[in-house]
Amino acid sequence: MPPRIVVAGGGPVGLTAALTLARNGLPVTVIEADAGVCEGSRAICISRRSLQLLDRLGVAAPFLAKGLAWTEGTSYLGAAEIFHLRMPHAPEDRFPPFINLQQYYAEQFLADACAATGLVDIRWGHRIADVKAGPGGAALTLTPGDVLDADWLIAADGARSTVREQLGLALEGRSFERRYLITDIALKCGWPTARKVWFDPVSNPGSTIIMHRQPDDVWRVDCQLAEGEDEHEALKDENIRARISAHLAMVGLPAEWTLLWKSVYKAHTLSLAEYVHGRVVFAGDAAHLVPIFGVRGLNSGVDDAHNLAWKLALVMKGQAPPSFLATYTAERRAACLENIAAATKSTWFMSPPSPGYVLARDAVLELATRHPQFRVLIDPRQSAAHAYRSAAILGGPPAGLPLPEARLGDGRSLHDVLGGGFAVLVFAGDGLGVAPRRVGALDYLEIRIFAGDACAATLGAKHGDTFLIRPDGYVAAVLKDGDVGGALRRMGLSLEEERHAFA
Repeated sequence: MPPRIVVAGGGPVGLTAALTLARNGLPVTVIEADAGVCEGSRAICISRRSLQLLDRLGVAAPFLAKGLAWTEGTSYLGAAEIFHLRMPHAPEDRFPPFINLQQYYAEQFLADACAATGLVDIRWGHRIADVKAGPGGAALTLTPGDVLDADWLIAADGARSTVREQLGLALEGRSFERRYLITDIALKCGWPTARKVWFDPVSNPGSTIIMHRQPDDVWRVDCQLAEGEDEHEALKDENIRARISAHLAMVGLPAEWTLLWKSVYKAHTLSLAEYVHGRVVFAGDAAHLVPIFGVRGLNSGVDDAHNLAWKLALVMKGQAPPSFLATYTAERRAACLENIAAATKSTWFMSPPSPGYVLARDAVLELATRHPQFRVLIDPRQSAAHAYRSAAILGGPPAGLPLPEARLGDGRSLHDVLGGGFAVLVFAGDGLGVAPRRVGALDYLEIRIFAGDACAATLGAKHGDTFLIRPDGYVAAVLKDGDVGGALRRMGLSLEEERHAFA
């Protein structure tokens, strides 16, 4: 009987993990409590880094076709503009810094891609009632009644993770008291897609309001609740209508709109100390919670899922020992802590936790209206890719960073020829060439690039350099001796003949 990989959670994180495993030829069962994709926009901002990963999985096209790209944002104090955000975006970039897309679309696109592989069984409407984990895997009892034996269990079942609870694990960190009313509204207007934030607007004095445009004439409106405000009262439709109508009137938007979805959010900076627990591995909100400011939740979860899944695929194929997954915790927990540090600063600014912080924040806002040099303090610190330092990174610049955007001599993006697995860039004196290669039992793609090419200049590569690229697009090593097999062995991989445990 083939080993079974079970993914708990059919949200974007769980589905990304399942799709990555399926692209590596591995069958996966996904357990999702909901009957289908989620309701409400939820996590809407998808970063360039996430789009790069989705592209490697062959599913970026529907995201780009439906999503709304944005590169700018504006912050106001009352009605006065105090900061304008412009994110780096060059003509050669394949993807914008961010797109806005409702989470239910993201889940549907990923679920469709999973179904097309023929290797992913998504069991909608099934809840995990019990988990018993041991050294050889985990036994899951489902509702409605069924029992699954998993050789590996990926827990991507969200902030209220049943798997985490069943294993008696707890997130560590802190929570912030200030809450936000989160709404989707249908509104037709001509505003462009951009992040807009109002501090202390006349419409809702003492509050902060955030607006994002989404596809289908849907707008996300986040309103900070007052300290001590009753959230049950705030969630009443009539009170939502009064709050949002006052703001739309203040900014001159149409008075006709429809409430589509509502929720209340509170920021947390929490994480497990370890993401790998025997044969159970945690990802996304099941592993860590970060504030929404800087849009790090969904995007860090997608990075978690892909990082974990390509490494687990190597383990399943006998090309890496289970201990190789220690690099997953090392890399993604370090990324989580970096996210928490940046997001905490943004949270303190967006939702000051004490009167002292309120005083300091308001002073910065006031100074920014008159002195441009203070406006940089309002920067929301958007999500960005992380530098990795682990046993799966062999060191030397630019090792530990994602391969940047670069154009080959024939005009194509380097990323368009990388493939979905390991790749090796060889900078030599001849022209461009792409060919499959094998070292031991591990396949990779060799891409020969002229050392005088603009691509080499972008990467800082010299004649004779060999770049080893991981399946997630990170540079694992810059080799002067060209010994690809030696580098892979130093990462902890086995190059012996593949032992497909599922064959």
